[in-house]
Amino acid sequence: MPEDSENWRGYEWTALSVTTVGALLASIQGSALLIALPDIMTQLHAGFMTIMWVILGFMLVTTALVPVVGRLADMFGRKNLYNAGFAVFTLGSLLCGFSSPQYSGWDLVFYRMVQGIGGALLFTNSAAIVTDAFRKGRVGLGLGINTIAFSAGFLMGPVIGGILTAIDWRWVFLINVPLGAVGTIWGIMRLREPVALPARQRFDWPGSITFTVGLTALLLACSLVAFPLISAIYVYALFALAVIGLAAFFLVERKAEQPMMDFRLFSEKLFAYACAANAINGLARGAVLFVLIFFLQGPYGLDPLWAGIMMAPFGAAFMFVGPVSGHLSDRYGSRGLATAGLLISGIGLLGLATVVSSTPYWQLALYQALMGGGSGLFASPNSNAVMSSVVPEKRGSAAGINYMLMSTGQMLSIAIVFPLVLSRIPEDVMFHVFLYGGGMSGGPLAAFEAGMQQAFLASFAVTLIAALISALRPGK
Repeated sequence: MPEDSENWRGYEWTALSVTTVGALLASIQGSALLIALPDIMTQLHAGFMTIMWVILGFMLVTTALVPVVGRLADMFGRKNLYNAGFAVFTLGSLLCGFSSPQYSGWDLVFYRMVQGIGGALLFTNSAAIVTDAFRKGRVGLGLGINTIAFSAGFLMGPVIGGILTAIDWRWVFLINVPLGAVGTIWGIMRLREPVALPARQRFDWPGSITFTVGLTALLLACSLVAFPLISAIYVYALFALAVIGLAAFFLVERKAEQPMMDFRLFSEKLFAYACAANAINGLARGAVLFVLIFFLQGPYGLDPLWAGIMMAPFGAAFMFVGPVSGHLSDRYGSRGLATAGLLISGIGLLGLATVVSSTPYWQLALYQALMGGGSGLFASPNSNAVMSSVVPEKRGSAAGINYMLMSTGQMLSIAIVFPLVLSRIPEDVMFHVFLYGGGMSGGPLAAFEAGMQQAFLASFAVTLIAALISALRPGK
C-alpha cells in the first residue's frame, strides 16, 4: 500500500481505533480487578496467596508467550493474531465470571491464564499494528495516542470496578464479553496487513520450546519465593530447569537459520539500549503501584475503592504527557525525552520514599504525578525507538522482545518488593487491610512504612541505572 495514498492515511486512524479498544479493555480490567479482589477472596473462600496468583498467573503467561507471538506475527501477519487475542481474552473473561467457590479460587487462577494467552496476542501485535499503519516520522504520534487508552483505562478502572463489584464482582469480568465481541468483529472488519512479509518462513520449534520452558520456570520460581505454595526443593528444581532451558535456548538459537528470537536485532544500538532501559524501568516500578494501593488502604486508612481513586494522579499525568512525548520523539528522537522521563520518575520515587501515614494527600498526589508524568515521557519515545529501529518484517519480534523484557522486570520487582514490605506484618493485620482497608497502627504500621520506604529507595536507585543506559543510546 503506497504511503502517500489517501487509503493509507485513513487506515492510520482505523488501525489506531482497533488497538485502542484492546488497550482500554485490558487496562480497565487490570485496575478494576484490584478493587474486586477483596470480594473475590471472601466469596470464593480463597487465601491471600491464591489471590496474588490471580494477578501473577496472567503476568506469567503473557510474559512467557509474547516473544513467541512476536515471531508468529512476523510469519503470518498481525491481523489474525490480534483478532484471535481479542477472542481468547473474551473467552477467558467469560470463564473468570463463572469461577466457583468449590475450587477456592484456583479455577479463577487458571482462567486468568487463559486471559493471559489472549493478552499476549493483543499486547505484542498492538504496537506492531500501529507502527505498520503510521508513516515514517509519525510513529511516535500513533504510539503516544495509543497510551491514552491505557491511561484512561487505569483512571476509569477503580470507579468501574467499584460500581460493578457493588453489583457482583463477576461483572468485572463479564463486562468484557460484549466489549470483547465488538472489538473482535471490528478488528476482523477493519484491520489490514500493510506490510508484505517474507514467504516460506519456518517456525523455530526448538527455540520456542526451550525459551518458553526456561523463562516460565525462572519467573515461576521467583514468584514462588515471594508467594510460597510448594516445598523449597521444588522451587530449587524450577531454578535448575530455568538454567537448563535458557542455556539450551541460547545454544539452539545460535544455529537456527530462522530463529524465534533474532539476536541480530540487538546489533542495532538504538534497539538494544531502548530495550535495556525498558527492562530496568520495569524492574524499578513493577511493584510500585501495588505497594502504593496497599499503603492507601493500610497506613492511610482508605477502603479499596477510594484507594484506587486516590491513585488517579499517576494515570492522569501519564495520559497527558504520553501523546505529547510520542509526537516530540518523531522530531527530536528518544534519547533526551526518555532519559528525562526516567529522571522525573526517579524524583517521584524519591518523594514516595518519604511518605508516612500523616503525609498530606497533596504531597502524595504530587509524587504520583511526577512518577506518572515521567513514565509517560519515557514510554512513548522509548517504544518509538524500539519499533522504528527495526525493519518492518521484524516488528512483531521487536514488540514481543520489548514487552517480554519489561514484563519480566515487573514480575521480578513484585517478587523482590512484596516480601520486603509485607513479611514483617502479622497475617491477620494484612488480611484485614487487604479486605477492608481502614487503617494500620503500632508495630505493623512502623514495619510497613519502613519496608515501603526501603522499596521505593531501591526503585529510585534502579531508575537511575535505567536513566544512565537510556542516555547512552544513539541520539536519533
